[in-house]
Amino acid sequence: MSESALKSQWYALRTRSRHEKLVRDQLEKQGIEPLLPTVRRLSQWKDRKKEIEVPLFSGYCFVRLSQQNKLPVQKVAGVVEVVGSGNRPEPIPDEEIEALRTLVNSVLPYDSHPYLFEGMAVEVVRGPLQGVHGILMRKDKRHRLVIGIRLIQQAAVVEIDAMDVVSA
Repeated sequence: MSESALKSQWYALRTRSRHEKLVRDQLEKQGIEPLLPTVRRLSQWKDRKKEIEVPLFSGYCFVRLSQQNKLPVQKVAGVVEVVGSGNRPEPIPDEEIEALRTLVNSVLPYDSHPYLFEGMAVEVVRGPLQGVHGILMRKDKRHRLVIGIRLIQQAAVVEIDAMDVVSA
């Protein structure tokens, strides 16, 4: 078996609507490493408000797989497909997953954001996100760092001091 078939890489799974947590839980039960970044949102019902945890990227769950583990993952209830081009699943660069994990584990408030193709590529040089690469943008005189997962064209955004970033 080739070395690339044995090496595990991160992939994006497209899931059925509102099946992200179910997919994550089933993968964990099979001993496969999932990653489902979540964000807390205030949900309003007619009679009450409640804070709930929802997936950061609706319809997606990430998974670390080796080549030979792809088939069992595709059979997990709620999985629509492994994201890729054509019929070939495409791995996500480790740096993008690590940037996302660093953000999720930080104390900074973050949320999903439309993926941007324009803007300046930057690296954070100090603070809790030091070493993370992303795209710098402005909104209402405030700077924000957009951390993207290119393959699924999804991104997260966090407010940041422009003095904490340099051109990448």
